[in-house]
Amino acid sequence: MTPAGLLMINFNDKTEKKNGMTYLSWAWAWTEVLKADPAANFEVKMFPDGTGIGMTPVMSVGDTAMVWVTCTVFGKAMTCQLPVLDFRNKPISHPNAMDVNTAIMRCLVKAIALHGLGLYIYSGEDTPLEDTKVVDTKTITVTTPTASVEMNVPADLTIATKAPAEGASVAAVAAPRGDWTDDDAAKIGDTMMAFISVHRDLPDLNSYWKKNQVVLDKLKASHPEIYAAVRNGFADYKKTLQTKETK
Repeated sequence: MTPAGLLMINFNDKTEKKNGMTYLSWAWAWTEVLKADPAANFEVKMFPDGTGIGMTPVMSVGDTAMVWVTCTVFGKAMTCQLPVLDFRNKPISHPNAMDVNTAIMRCLVKAIALHGLGLYIYSGEDTPLEDTKVVDTKTITVTTPTASVEMNVPADLTIATKAPAEGASVAAVAAPRGDWTDDDAAKIGDTMMAFISVHRDLPDLNSYWKKNQVVLDKLKASHPEIYAAVRNGFADYKKTLQTKETK
């Protein structure tokens, strides 16, 4: 096997799609690397952990993090970096050990791709990294007792855009009936997250959560990982509002 030969390997039957993204298992990728070059190796970059005595595999960027992996094949080292991301490919605030481990193995696959193996997946040929979908949108103005914000949303999204005079928040997000597909759940999660920052005080934010309690309970039961991302989004924004109130 030569370096050019790595470009010719087809992984179409080994990829997996999740939430509109195409993933290649690190185990499949590394197996092919070892077939081509048994001496191949990879290294995770380590950084001082701030204590003066320990090391950590993440580079902090604010409250998010990056990982770095160097993969050596046929004696050539290629380094790739990757943010620690959630299921929606968004940076995770204060990632835990599992988040970091997942990011490292995803970064390894990207570092391997720099050598040519599975590179077509990232270039959008045949099996793209991210499906490109044309989505019709509409512009709406969302009004709460404390804010009025213009935003773009999917054209088929049904949501009340004005809060009751006596209360707070927008009305509940409309959700499909019956069992939810991964796309349904992802859309609901994205919509919930998009509207979080519209709410400018804690009562407003709490009302938004309560008005969507039925949807959130179903999301928790059917797609717990998406529910967790939404819950964390609310928790992070709640801390932001609490910080503003104490200043």
